[in-house]
Amino acid sequence: MITSVFKKSTPINYSILVFLILVVFTLCQFQGAKWTVSVLEVSKKIGLFSIILGSFFLVNFISKKNGLTRDSGYPALFYFLFLLLFPKNWMDYNVVLANFFILLALRRLVSLQTLKAPKEKIFDASLWILAASFFNFWCVLLLFIVYLSIVFHVSRDYRNWLLPFVAVFTATILFVLYTLLFDKKAIGSYYDSSFINLKLDYFKNSYQNLSLSIFAVFSVFFVIPMVFSITNRPLNLQASYKKIFFCFLIGLIIFFISTNKSNQILIFTFFPMCIFATNTIEYSQSKLQQEIILTITILLSFTSFFLQL
Repeated sequence: MITSVFKKSTPINYSILVFLILVVFTLCQFQGAKWTVSVLEVSKKIGLFSIILGSFFLVNFISKKNGLTRDSGYPALFYFLFLLLFPKNWMDYNVVLANFFILLALRRLVSLQTLKAPKEKIFDASLWILAASFFNFWCVLLLFIVYLSIVFHVSRDYRNWLLPFVAVFTATILFVLYTLLFDKKAIGSYYDSSFINLKLDYFKNSYQNLSLSIFAVFSVFFVIPMVFSITNRPLNLQASYKKIFFCFLIGLIIFFISTNKSNQILIFTFFPMCIFATNTIEYSQSKLQQEIILTITILLSFTSFFLQL
C-alpha cells in the first residue's frame, strides 16, 4: 500500500510529505516555545522551515533529474524518515544550512556528467561547499568530491583543477569582509571548529544511542548492497553513484572528527542514503519485500522520533 503511493512522483505524495514535514517541524519547535514571543525568532523559524522544505525538493530534483532514481517520491520520503531519527536536526540552524549548501553543491557535481558548462559547475560546487564549511568546518573535506568529479569527467583541461582554488580565494575574501562588517569573532569561532574530536561521549540519554544504532543498521542495509552493485548500473551513471558513495563516506568522517559532535551531524550522509535506499526499493523484484522494507523503516524512524521528543 505504501509503495503504491510513493512509486510515482505525484502531487498527492508531495502533499502528504509537506503536511508531515509541517507537523513534525511544529512538534519539534514547541519543545521550546519561548521563540513565539519574538518576531525575530518567529522569522528565523519560518526561514528554517523554508530551508528544510527546500532541501526535500532538492533531494528529489537531484535524484530524478540525473537519473539516479526513477520518477518516484521515495527519495524525499526516505530523507524525511532519516531526519526523524534525530529530532534536533529540525532545530539546528547550522547543520540545516550546511546541508542545504552541500545539496546545492552536489546538484552541480552530479550534473557534471552532461559535460555542459563544466567550469561554472566546478566553481559553483566549490563555493557552495566552502559556504557549508562556515557552519561546520569539516565540510571542506567535500572538496574531494569536486576533484573526484574532475577526474571522472573533465581532467584533461588543467584550468578545471585550478577552479577550486579560485573558489577558496573568493570565499576567503567574502568571509573576511563579513567578519569586518558584522562579526569580528567569526574568524576565532571558525578556527576553533577546525580541531579534531574523536570522542563519542556526547550522549545525554539512551534514546540518542538507540537512534544512532538504528542509523547504523540503515547504513549497513542500504549502502553496502548498493556498493557491490554499482558495476551493474548503466555505464553513464556509475561515476555519479561512486561520487554519491564517497559523499556518504566523507559525511561519516565529518561526524567522527567534528569538534562539536552530535547525532545531527549525520545529516550530511542522508542524501547518499536516500539514493541507495530508493534504489533498494526500486530494484527489488518482490512487492512484499518492498512493503516490508518501507514499513520497518517508517516504524523505526517514527519510534526513534517520539522517544526523543
